[in-house]
Amino acid sequence: MLVNEKALFNKLTQGDEKAFETLFNAYYAPLCLYASHVLSNDEKAEEIVQELFVYLWSQRNSLTINSSLRSYLFRSVKNQCINWIQHLKIREKHASKMKETALREYQEADYFLEVGLAEKIEESINSLPEKRRQIFKLSREQGLKYQEIADQMGLSVKTVETHMGLALKQLREKLSDYKDYFIGLALFKINKR
Repeated sequence: MLVNEKALFNKLTQGDEKAFETLFNAYYAPLCLYASHVLSNDEKAEEIVQELFVYLWSQRNSLTINSSLRSYLFRSVKNQCINWIQHLKIREKHASKMKETALREYQEADYFLEVGLAEKIEESINSLPEKRRQIFKLSREQGLKYQEIADQMGLSVKTVETHMGLALKQLREKLSDYKDYFIGLALFKINKR
């Protein structure tokens, strides 16, 4: 690492918020631009970079970087972009298989299952604690980014991420009896009411 990077990294590992802010201000935009170029998806690029900075802060006490800090950050973003692309390919392949399976099944049975699932999803979302439900709906129904939700609700991005993770976990548990196909489809395409 360069001398300035090393000093900045050392301060970060000691919990220095100014060092973290300096690091964020120096690298956030270039990392987003890089990720956006790799993914051709600005929103996902920002999400990946935000998650990297959340990870840096949360793991600051145990983080070890053997290369330059800049190299570490760009390599981390690149790896997460590759993981996301691979995840998309797997998801598309899975969706294609599920579509073939669904076409072979009775359409009426699928229709009633989907209607029941939509009601169960709505019921499950309404059972979330109020703040968690608000955050979930702002993200999934209104398409707001975590930063926008945090700004609108006066919360930190980390708090928004935590609530979203807990909401998704709770919904997965409540909807565990339903087919994976409909859960995946319904959670990301919830009817706006």
